[in-house]
Amino acid sequence: MDYWLVTTGNDDEPGINGAIMPRRMPEQVTVNTISVASVDDFTKKIVDAGGNVMMPKMAVAGQGYLAYCADTEGNVFGVMEMDPSAK
Repeated sequence: MDYWLVTTGNDDEPGINGAIMPRRMPEQVTVNTISVASVDDFTKKIVDAGGNVMMPKMAVAGQGYLAYCADTEGNVFGVMEMDPSAK
């Protein structure tokens, strides 16, 4: 199978690496997630700029907080605030 590892940051920084591979089914999509200082602050900025919050802030235990948003063209992306104390 075609599968390429992707390193998204330095090993001494929090984050999730990933991979690129062919789609297994036509409806499969990729959602890019970016690290932000505050999910609350950035979701407000996204809404103020015309975007939408598709899935509100949720805790990812031991990692931080995540929300999924869409830009003005409907592209979905995630914003992640790193916080190891998240439960």
